[in-house]
Amino acid sequence: MFERKASLWGLAIAIMISIALALFRPQAVFDYDFEQFFPQEDEELTFYQGFREKFENDNDYLLIALGRKEGIFDIGFLEKALQVQHKLDSLEFVESVLSLLTFQEPVLNVFGMRYLPVLEWENDGKLQKSKQKLKSHPQYTGNLISGDGEYLLLILKNQQMISKEDGDFLFQEVKKILTDADFDKYYAAGKIKAQGEFVDLLQGEFAFFLSISIVLIMLLLFLIFRTWWGVLLPLVVLLFGIAWTIAIMLLSGKALDVMSVMQPTILLVIGLSALVHYMTLYLQKLRSGLTKDEAIKSTFKNLFLAIFLTCLTTALGFSTLYFTSAISLKLFGVYTALGVMVMFVAVVLITPGLLYLLSPLEVSKSNRYNEFWQHALAKSFRWILQHQVLVLSSFTVISALSIIALANLKVNGYLLDNLPREHELVQEFEFFDQEFGGSKPLEFFLEVGDSSENIFQYEVLKEIDKLEAYVRKEYETGAIVSPLSLVKVLNQAQNSGNAKAFTMPSGGQYQRLKPYLGQALAKAGYALISEDLLQARLSTRTADIGSFRSSQLNKAMGLFVENEINGNLLQVKLTGTSNLIDKSHVTISDQMTKGLGVAIVLVGLIAGFLFRSWRVSFLILLPNVLPLLWMCGVMWLLDIDLKLTTAVIFTVAFGIAVDDSIHFMTKLQTELKKGRSMLYALKRTYLETGKAIVMTSIVLVSGFLVLTFSEFGVTFYTGLLISLALVFAVLADLMLLPILLLPMQRVWEKKKERKGEGRKGWGDL
Repeated sequence: MFERKASLWGLAIAIMISIALALFRPQAVFDYDFEQFFPQEDEELTFYQGFREKFENDNDYLLIALGRKEGIFDIGFLEKALQVQHKLDSLEFVESVLSLLTFQEPVLNVFGMRYLPVLEWENDGKLQKSKQKLKSHPQYTGNLISGDGEYLLLILKNQQMISKEDGDFLFQEVKKILTDADFDKYYAAGKIKAQGEFVDLLQGEFAFFLSISIVLIMLLLFLIFRTWWGVLLPLVVLLFGIAWTIAIMLLSGKALDVMSVMQPTILLVIGLSALVHYMTLYLQKLRSGLTKDEAIKSTFKNLFLAIFLTCLTTALGFSTLYFTSAISLKLFGVYTALGVMVMFVAVVLITPGLLYLLSPLEVSKSNRYNEFWQHALAKSFRWILQHQVLVLSSFTVISALSIIALANLKVNGYLLDNLPREHELVQEFEFFDQEFGGSKPLEFFLEVGDSSENIFQYEVLKEIDKLEAYVRKEYETGAIVSPLSLVKVLNQAQNSGNAKAFTMPSGGQYQRLKPYLGQALAKAGYALISEDLLQARLSTRTADIGSFRSSQLNKAMGLFVENEINGNLLQVKLTGTSNLIDKSHVTISDQMTKGLGVAIVLVGLIAGFLFRSWRVSFLILLPNVLPLLWMCGVMWLLDIDLKLTTAVIFTVAFGIAVDDSIHFMTKLQTELKKGRSMLYALKRTYLETGKAIVMTSIVLVSGFLVLTFSEFGVTFYTGLLISLALVFAVLADLMLLPILLLPMQRVWEKKKERKGEGRKGWGDL
């Protein structure tokens, strides 16, 4: 299979595959849609989709704060702000722009209802009067103007479910208008801005990590093999593999998203790990006296199954992400698993042919570098045998502490979880959290109970009033918009516009204002109540306090509704995109736990089938489960929460870490088949595979550590935690696994005596 002629044909086939893929001209498309992280086929998502059809999407807006150091109550500033609002309102894809500059409120008198501007600035007298009124009004201060009066808020409602391309275009137009206006300071936050910023970062990071990974690989290859062909050959193979994977992704219609940033680095280090095993054994074969052709055939014959199994187990680790309910994670798992197997094909198809063409006929048999490794590994093996109790007790204590840490980890995530808290985009969102009651939408679906006629029934409004008071206090929200807010506005209108009358009216007052509800509802200009008056929404904004705190508030909210709200009058349900994102952190974390369990079982079954022994299967799994527990301990020490960006890491780390155990056990099985004792076979395995295990782990850790330079949280945590898990896995494979295997020497000897020297494999262990 790996003779010269067949290998050169394999190289030719690889070139033809590359040409064929290039002829299709795959085009790179970048996208970031945070709704792909929503748990799909979930009743909460289904409910929200129905809510969105009846009312509107709750996050299709852009918050714009215009600031002036001396305060916004200046005629010149307000005139300039009004011009900006008119320009924004005229833009394509803008449905409306709301601010105090054009906001009107009703006034009721004997002549009926008429509307007057909330903010008047024809002269200083009227402006000062408006200023005093606004500062005492709970619906305006901290909502449409900041508490200190330095910022004016404009709420731009863009086209519902706007596409990424249209959103980018709209925000660029908005940015140009704001820049040209030359305000002292301004801030903007919203979906159309966040998505554009994310994709810009994504494009930059994708190119950065692909470039830096290649540079790192070249450096590592030179340090490991110290020859020009030892650098060029693996680099060519890896570039073929990554190019094939990206081409297949793009040709199948998969856009490059926030998860895709990690894929080049992941695939490169996995491919390089396989190549280091091949190259290391190949050089050993040459030093042992084999010819070049014999060394190539022997190397690929001996390692083919082990490399295939390590790639398969890694791919299985990624593929379990398909069983999560988030589209983004499903696609990441499927395409990364596919990429791992594509990389395997590239390695076995291209590497033998390049070795025949590029590698030397022989290498120096005297190698101080190799002698150093042999001496160091032999010394390490002796130390482990002499300190078995210390090693076992250390692993036990650390694992026990890690289990305690795991029990104390909490699930917690934020809307802009993928960015560091000091990032400019995060800072802008936090500005609106502090100055305008929040940037995170908070939505409640309201529906009349069995004993109610419509949402404007007085008894129903009283229940909404209790709900609003609770939401305002517990969630610390900004202004609340609901059917009751219309009623409060009309109550204020019939009390000469007194801000203190912006409250729930008495029964008699309600009867007097009730005839004007229809007119007020038509003037509102936004979807608030269904046409049959049986359903409505309660909308507000709150700070992004994290999913852990939100889940606590939501749970308390549910108890409040159950105990304090009369269900026969009013039914209340929390909904909205923010709720779905908060829930997705918990849902995905739970699903990843199940996925990890599936991955462990699958790897156990593969190991059991390969070695025909359940004991061996267990011994392979144990050194790779413990590093995951230790990773939990590190997360607890560093105060890293479980969330979308960290739950994924456990399955990925397990799939990669188990590779070294499979290499170790495959070599041990080969030694035992030669009739050697368990202790001698362990020593030979330790000395011959130890270097490759350490070197591949250095490659993997170095590759993943590169990801810590990322500004994306998912990429940073993947790099940090998987690197640590791989270090822990090396310690477990080279320190714990030999000790666990030593007791099997007695079992092995008994089986040999009973079955004879011709024993094959591990079958009865």
